[in-house]
Amino acid sequence: MSSQEIHFDEIITRYRSDPFDYVDMHAIHTGVVRFLTEENAEVEGVSGEWNHIPGTALYEINRERNPKKVNSPTNGIVDSIQHELEGQFVEAGEKLLTIRHPLKKKEIIEAILQEVLFLFEAPERARYYFAMDIQARIEQKGARSVFIQPGDEIITMSLMKRDTPVYYTGDPGIIHSVYFKPGDSVDIGQPLIGVCPEDKLPLVQKVITRVKAEWE
Repeated sequence: MSSQEIHFDEIITRYRSDPFDYVDMHAIHTGVVRFLTEENAEVEGVSGEWNHIPGTALYEINRERNPKKVNSPTNGIVDSIQHELEGQFVEAGEKLLTIRHPLKKKEIIEAILQEVLFLFEAPERARYYFAMDIQARIEQKGARSVFIQPGDEIITMSLMKRDTPVYYTGDPGIIHSVYFKPGDSVDIGQPLIGVCPEDKLPLVQKVITRVKAEWE
């Protein structure tokens, strides 16, 4: 058994023992906080055919007599709350509570992939598009037919009405996963694509097949 296979086994074992994602909720801006939920409460994310039903209200933050409720982005259980911040003035970005979200099979596969693939991240908050030749190859044969290597112009970044070419800087490989839709605004540091070395493809496919077969 190769070291890569052992690594995969360790990752799968970890997700099997703790199949959750822990989503931290932070203050969206400065203000006085009032919690609208409690620990161990079940919460729901946005729902409805058009995502028109907001998630469970988590907290209210009041700035200059302008209260704003913040709703849960996902389903799960409230794992912890920073009770000492109740009624206190907080800065933007202050951690307020954590939701324990049970991972579905598809989410577990995606989480494992993000650990084993090389993630090429957005260098700025901007809108992104594949370079024209890359987009054409994806449309013809799919992303996993596209081999890229360092120095390739793979993406165009659109920022402040200026288009800038983005050159690939990771390991050579095929585009295994795409994490954005062309034209979408992507935050800095968020993954744009996940790249897999060609010799690692069989192992990646093996772990995907294994999770699909074994996970309930």
